[in-house]
Amino acid sequence: MPLSDDEQRILREIEANLKTDERFAQKVSSGGLYLHAARTVKRAALGLVASLVAMVFALQVHYLLAFVVFVGMLGLVMVIERQLRLMGRAGVQDLTQSIRRPRVTVQRRPRQDGE
Repeated sequence: MPLSDDEQRILREIEANLKTDERFAQKVSSGGLYLHAARTVKRAALGLVASLVAMVFALQVHYLLAFVVFVGMLGLVMVIERQLRLMGRAGVQDLTQSIRRPRVTVQRRPRQDGE
């Protein structure tokens, strides 16, 4: 069933509004979709490194405390694995491509003899 003229006009207006909405475009861009998962992975990886240090110190105190820290590390590894699965192969590739993009750098003007 085709859309009526009024429905097509409304649809065109919605499309035009979505094209001009920069916040919406940024959120649904390839990098924006995976940004939350990437932040979670980064925080969990930092927590993993901190837990490793804590486990070394906990071994000096008591082995059961070190075991508790180790279980926490396993939980962080599971969080990382879960987030990477949610992102999928396409998400990881999009994320790495956005990291590899050349950034705009400010070029310095050459020094002159008097400076």
